[in-house]
Amino acid sequence: MSTDRRAGRLLSVNVGLPQDLAWQGRTVHTAVWKRPVAGPQMVRRLNIDGDGQGDLAGHGGEHRAVFVYQIESYRYWQRQLSRDDFSYGQFGENFTVTGLADDQVCIGDQYRIGGAVFEVTQPRVTCYRVGIRMDDPQIPALLVSHHRPGFYFRVLREGPVQAGDEIVRVASGPERMTVAEIDALLYLPGHPRPQLLRALRIPALPEGWQASFRAMLSQPGAAGAGNPGLAAASPPPAWPGFRPLTVTAVEPESDSVVSLRLADPAGAAVPPAQPGQFLTLRLPAIPGAPPLLRSYSLSGAPGADAYRISVKREPHGAGSQFVHTRVRAGDTMEAAAPRGTFIIQPGPAPVLLISAGVGATPVLAMLYALAATEPGREVWWLHGARCRAEEPFAAESRSLLDALPLGHRHVCYSHPAPGDVLGRDYQTAGRMSAAVLSALGLPGTADAYVCGPAAFMTEVSAALVGLGLEGARIRTEIFGAAPAQTPGIAAAAARPPHPPAGEPSDGPQVGFARSGLTVRWGAGYASLLELAEACDVPVRWSCRTGVCHTCETSLMSGTVGYAPDPVDEPAEGSVLICCSRPRGDLVLDL
Repeated sequence: MSTDRRAGRLLSVNVGLPQDLAWQGRTVHTAVWKRPVAGPQMVRRLNIDGDGQGDLAGHGGEHRAVFVYQIESYRYWQRQLSRDDFSYGQFGENFTVTGLADDQVCIGDQYRIGGAVFEVTQPRVTCYRVGIRMDDPQIPALLVSHHRPGFYFRVLREGPVQAGDEIVRVASGPERMTVAEIDALLYLPGHPRPQLLRALRIPALPEGWQASFRAMLSQPGAAGAGNPGLAAASPPPAWPGFRPLTVTAVEPESDSVVSLRLADPAGAAVPPAQPGQFLTLRLPAIPGAPPLLRSYSLSGAPGADAYRISVKREPHGAGSQFVHTRVRAGDTMEAAAPRGTFIIQPGPAPVLLISAGVGATPVLAMLYALAATEPGREVWWLHGARCRAEEPFAAESRSLLDALPLGHRHVCYSHPAPGDVLGRDYQTAGRMSAAVLSALGLPGTADAYVCGPAAFMTEVSAALVGLGLEGARIRTEIFGAAPAQTPGIAAAAARPPHPPAGEPSDGPQVGFARSGLTVRWGAGYASLLELAEACDVPVRWSCRTGVCHTCETSLMSGTVGYAPDPVDEPAEGSVLICCSRPRGDLVLDL
């Protein structure tokens, strides 16, 4: 339905190409500096002539071709921040406009400006770079909390535009949900189900936003649940910090893997874990030194009276060497509660459990759960090992699969031993590869759970996508530190985690469990994120001010204080490291 009416005016067209900037000792590749250009400018499907984006993962593309900000918001921030140094393009926008307020413009609205036609797609996803441009790191959080994010246009018809052009609304979006409303629905506390359902009925809203809203609907908001639209959260931990568990058995699983059974010292049943989760242990491997922090996937049946973890002996792994050579039945271990988001999801879809080596541990727990609670699901056990002697849980997995009417098994041995029998012990000589997976006739609607070395998971995930599986259906579990996510930061040579430079501080101890590092907090750090960066601990972040939850991390022990407070609280047992400081000794899942 046509709703032609004047909605505002284009005051300035601003463009800029990516450039490298020095920032906090690093190089940022960004195009956030936009400058006005005079005369007609051609707007094309992906941007304006003379414009570009430095980080195409977070900016640019068809649904983020042109960023719009309002002069009325300029005046608002001038008053709020007591500043008078703004110029067009100050907020990184391509179009500075009068009118088109965030609390009036709706997702899906269409506008004609000059010779081009546009559709409103989404609010700005705020990141740290607008804080750099504004010389104020709090700006990303303020844009959200004050309901003034700005928004993106998709280009429906290419054409010339110039300052002074009228902005005419030519169509209204369905559901009439404003930019400010959609932005608040994702980032601010309170996510009403009716509003989420309305948002999902807006075709113009990009898939990333829709996926976030679907995640919110699938995990109804409860106390301590966090924001599932922004970060996958581990279920609330069963106990705070670390508690003692007794080793009741040490059992060999292969030539290089042993399992420990860990029970409550008083004989009570341990709290149940979700299939796919892990335990973090404190290992007193070096007398007089802080305990080593190591995380190991749970490999036993969920709901058992005791936990089982399985540990591969690594030639230079201090933690695994300690477990293999010094831990005995009757010993006491300190453990944090089960955690992790690599958890099997219920439902009717077929399940692919794909692993290599000791990566079988979390998916074995999933196989136990499927056999016990969902025996009617189609299950594929796909595993890669060097040979029979190096295949953990071979008999155990076979027994569980035999009990599943729709169970399938395919094992690859990269170096079969002379006594290994093709067809009995393994089905393919060689590595688990895209060609092997392609020949199996895997169901295209399956949920896949993949665990093993990083290169293996990357190759398998790409192969599954090539076979038609949706990326959202493929979940992976990483042993050790997760890859860093530092948008726009120029690549630099990776360094292993290490204590920060300078004299040791006398502040609280901060343990980075996945990195195997414990250091002291110093007063010179503004946040736990800054401490982690000083130690070259791999971190993930985007806004750096408590908005986006990219940095959300499990807090295994200890407590933190926030400055500033997060826009929306993280899940119980988790912390936003970008805006928090320790209140005492703590351990992070980093």
